[in-house]
Amino acid sequence: MRSADDTARAEFHAFFTRHHRELARLAYLLLGDADAADDLAADALAAAWHRWDRVRRADHPPAYVRRIVVNLAGSRIRTLVRERDRLTLIGAGMDDRTYGPDVSAVADVHAALQRLPERKRACVVLRLAFDLSERETAQILGVTVGTVKSQTARGVAELERLLARREEA
Repeated sequence: MRSADDTARAEFHAFFTRHHRELARLAYLLLGDADAADDLAADALAAAWHRWDRVRRADHPPAYVRRIVVNLAGSRIRTLVRERDRLTLIGAGMDDRTYGPDVSAVADVHAALQRLPERKRACVVLRLAFDLSERETAQILGVTVGTVKSQTARGVAELERLLARREEA
């Protein structure tokens, strides 16, 4: 006879196996760094395990954990911005040409995505890369459907402008 702990472990293991890759991809699209994305997905899944009773009772457990990924990514981005700002203050800024994207279209889109503000980037990634509905995206981000619509539209328009500038350069 299986104990409740064994059942929870088995459920979580199945959830992990089914969703880890998707969560890592979401983290990558939000952060732009494969290693950091893997770490962030692992952190999100660890947080999900600690709250597994709440996660598995949620209406849509994958959305619950996607929200954890988005929150962790936002926190990481804010930390990186603060660190970059501190380095800039002491004159140790990075040269964009050294760390800039490759010439491929994928690298250009990725670089443009990284320039979007956090909420716009999250809306664009969840709606277009993950093909989530406006309602699902709103639930994950904890915002209204109207906010998702406007942020997605503005994010796409900003991406188009950024990519057009890259083509002109």
